[in-house]
Amino acid sequence: MSVFFIDSNSELWYDKVEKLGIEYISMPYTIDDKEYYYDLGKNTNFKEFYDKIRQGSIPITSALNEQNYIDIFNPFLEQGNDIIYVTFSNQMSGTFAQLDKAIATLKTTYPDRSIKYVDTKNISLGAGILAYLAALEYKKGATDDEIIKFVEDNRDNFSEYFIVDDLMHLKRGGRISAVAATIGTLLGIKPVLKITEEGKIINCNKVNGRKKSLLELVNIFKEKGQNTADYPIGILHSDCLDDALFVKSKIEELIGKDAEIWLQDIGPTVGTHCGPGTVGIAFHGKK
Repeated sequence: MSVFFIDSNSELWYDKVEKLGIEYISMPYTIDDKEYYYDLGKNTNFKEFYDKIRQGSIPITSALNEQNYIDIFNPFLEQGNDIIYVTFSNQMSGTFAQLDKAIATLKTTYPDRSIKYVDTKNISLGAGILAYLAALEYKKGATDDEIIKFVEDNRDNFSEYFIVDDLMHLKRGGRISAVAATIGTLLGIKPVLKITEEGKIINCNKVNGRKKSLLELVNIFKEKGQNTADYPIGILHSDCLDDALFVKSKIEELIGKDAEIWLQDIGPTVGTHCGPGTVGIAFHGKK
């Protein structure tokens, strides 16, 4: 029997994780010299976190090390379980090199146990929705290899686009240059970013002004969304609920109010890199 894992960078809300009966790996972040592990919204004070950033605090994230993964998986392997782990994009963190080391170490202790993982090639709810659907397959009795195939067969159909309010957070994370960030801020340019099929973040468009950038998210959904009535739609925000509700209302105008829309906060580990004022949308779309 396998234990199904996700990680908190998939941002699947804690109540869904608890209802599915699956495990999650909490990713760390540090702010004001204190380290925390994201709990998928169960006890996180999102406003406090983003207010601290607005007041000048600079959070950082860090990768888990080999021993962290060993400590997480070992109790389940000791009990005779296998591990299947649906991850956020392997392109976005060095943590997966440590994961590979941990798996190699654990295999020496548990040679008969299976420890497998599969890359969603996405992050936040772009990964979370796919992880959720894979977990539903798991609950139906899918094998580890069937879960891996399900993720690999479907991951190119899950799109994620987002806009940020302050380009300097992207600059600090190395996503854009300091010059581009400064000029873009002065001119009010809002880049529209997306997660590529390779699991990387790129700038796919530029819009002048906040309202236009929010409408651009809706336009992208209208153009690229596919079978959207059959899958959850994620709308995320980092302490800008009104903007997220605006996007939600526009999407409901397109596809009706019966659509399954998950409206939720962006967690601190992802929020560290995009900053307050970010709005994102994740949905099933064309490859």
